[in-house]
Amino acid sequence: MIGPSRPVFALFGSSIVELSSTHNGWGATLTFLYARKADIFLRGYGGWNSRKALEIYEKVFPKDAEIHPSLVIIYFGGNDSADPNFPYSSYIPLDEYVENMRKIVLHIKDLSEKTRLIMLTAPAVNEEQIVKTYGVNLGRTNERSKIYAEAGIKLGEELGVPTIDFFEALYGQPDVFWDGMHLTAKGSDILFKKIAKIIKEAEWEPSLDWDKMPTEFANIGTDAHLENLIKGTEDNIIGITKPKSQEINLATI
Repeated sequence: MIGPSRPVFALFGSSIVELSSTHNGWGATLTFLYARKADIFLRGYGGWNSRKALEIYEKVFPKDAEIHPSLVIIYFGGNDSADPNFPYSSYIPLDEYVENMRKIVLHIKDLSEKTRLIMLTAPAVNEEQIVKTYGVNLGRTNERSKIYAEAGIKLGEELGVPTIDFFEALYGQPDVFWDGMHLTAKGSDILFKKIAKIIKEAEWEPSLDWDKMPTEFANIGTDAHLENLIKGTEDNIIGITKPKSQEINLATI
């Protein structure tokens, strides 16, 4: 462990999390945006469903840990929603999926009064692109994904957890997947904007909004140009309009 201690953001889920540092992913953008603000931990396990997550969630988030995460972004559901008749399917019945997620979410909420959560529902897919990439649809369809997404939204409302409708965010959007299931830079940008909006608008104390968090060792010095670059990235992500004189051309950096 190295110091000084920073707030910890944990991303917990399947391949959408594991691959979030690639293809200009949403995890990479979080890490960049929160430089000198928070440490971002990826706990992504490609191919996993909520049943597998249930086997290890207490190891990922032990209650007796000295430091608990300030924010957990949790995603499972895509693999759970797979067609049960597809060979080696990752399918989990809907009722079991909901109960698995309930157990995990309640455990994380109980870690600390200041541990915040954001849930992502099962996402949409591009069925034609999956078949084109893999030769078969891998048991993934929008019909099934939507059912699991709706159940995730309902659970989030029940538990009082901000929930992103990942299905609605991606459904019918062009160029958001590189294989029909996993996110391109455009797909990650869509997801990150929704995460950033929740963080900015949440009435959490302390705030986890980038703008309101202290910059590590700011008393010793910061690179104003780099700070402006990061700030410009955040403003662009969440749609803040800046005067042209403040715009930063990334190509010149």
